[in-house]
Amino acid sequence: MDRIQAKLQQVWGYTELRSPQREIIECLLADRDALIVMPTGGGKSLCFQIPALLSSGVTLVISPLVALMENQVQELTAKGLAAGLLHSELPPKSRIQTLQALETGRLRLLYISPETLLNQTVWAKLCQPELQIDRLILDEAHCLVHWGETFRPTYRRLGAIRTALIQSKRAGTKMAIAAFTATADPRSQQIISRVLQLQQPAEFILNPHRPNLKLSVKQIWTPRGRKKHLTEFIDKYPRQSGLVYVRTRDTSEELAAWLAARGDRTVAYHAGLSPQARRRVESEWLSGKLQYVVCTCAFGMGINKANVRWIAHFHPPVLLAEYIQEIGRAGRDGQLAEALLLVCEATGLLYPEDRQRSRFFGESIDRHYDLATTLAKQLPASGDIREIEQKFPQSLVALSLLHSVGELVWETPFNYRRIETGKPPDWKVLQTQQQQVFREITTYITHSGCRWAFLLAAFGSPQPKTWRCGNCDNCQRR
Repeated sequence: MDRIQAKLQQVWGYTELRSPQREIIECLLADRDALIVMPTGGGKSLCFQIPALLSSGVTLVISPLVALMENQVQELTAKGLAAGLLHSELPPKSRIQTLQALETGRLRLLYISPETLLNQTVWAKLCQPELQIDRLILDEAHCLVHWGETFRPTYRRLGAIRTALIQSKRAGTKMAIAAFTATADPRSQQIISRVLQLQQPAEFILNPHRPNLKLSVKQIWTPRGRKKHLTEFIDKYPRQSGLVYVRTRDTSEELAAWLAARGDRTVAYHAGLSPQARRRVESEWLSGKLQYVVCTCAFGMGINKANVRWIAHFHPPVLLAEYIQEIGRAGRDGQLAEALLLVCEATGLLYPEDRQRSRFFGESIDRHYDLATTLAKQLPASGDIREIEQKFPQSLVALSLLHSVGELVWETPFNYRRIETGKPPDWKVLQTQQQQVFREITTYITHSGCRWAFLLAAFGSPQPKTWRCGNCDNCQRR
């Protein structure tokens, strides 16, 4: 405990840890698997960064977003700490430097995307017998559940990583796995534990309630009305930091230009910008040069700015988990903050934009299932994914879905084996579950009771029927 306290004060300048940070740190230092669900702003990163700095090997932090990785590594290296990152957008020179630092034992934390982790060159480096890997951290672990079946199927192969790495190391090697997220309902927690093959994990499950965060939903009837309500909301907070979330890159560009033309200090942010442009926007927002950013979901996850006073959703998010993550950017200093969600009127007759966007997303999911159904009949009973992908393009999605319905196992991160059940894969159950997840945000929007009570119930922390947050729009209406 003295070592933990000394490192906390030396690096971050804090004198005390929040509960349950200390227990999580001790758990990871004891080489135990763990599942951690903590609210946004709860200090999850410290829980794996301190054990990494107190260990002699490297901790692999598997992270979903380039912006998230670069922000955290930038903060650590600014403190003089041994951290590096690897992702697909990294310049070749930086990639070589990071791999050299890894090989020579100069890194304590390596942030890496799932896809880069399983790149053949990187994987070969990680499997070198002399490279000591202390633990694997899956940051923002909810992405495994929400993206792992169709959009980022590499997540479904992560459960085979520990065994494969240990086999390449000297006898007696131990390697714990810890999954961190702010948004995982009981079903998601079970999926994360099962896919990662967690072994008797210690569980630290906190509900996502943020009492200082006021939630409100506003129905709008026209495109003009949407912009009008947005600007009225922004003008409530002159010179105070915020974020405007949109669903598409084009909208972020168009809306940012329109808002800048009226004199606002804002720009667009999305995954289509160059890495240098994204870093510049993040830096200018963090420093206060920009009052707010008009961004897609590519911005914000894990980026820490304490004094964000407001969040506006110009479009509804696709998933309730995305909503919790994005509103969680606000009020990290404990002071009052507000989150506004703008949504087209319920019938969609006068202004069908949100309904059309939701339908498009649902149809894209259905296309993945149709493709998987076709490919499932053609894929061999076992194989190496590197060879299979060449022969059957997009086969990784089909393999991911087969894994989801229990008809495939990953024997290594690259080799699979089909499980013969004697009947076609039952996609219907999986599709029904996904449809229910997509409907949650609509149910939340139309909910007439306490909004925080709805969110707490959705994420596995139901409150008594009489419980009210007291500061959401529905509670204040009462």
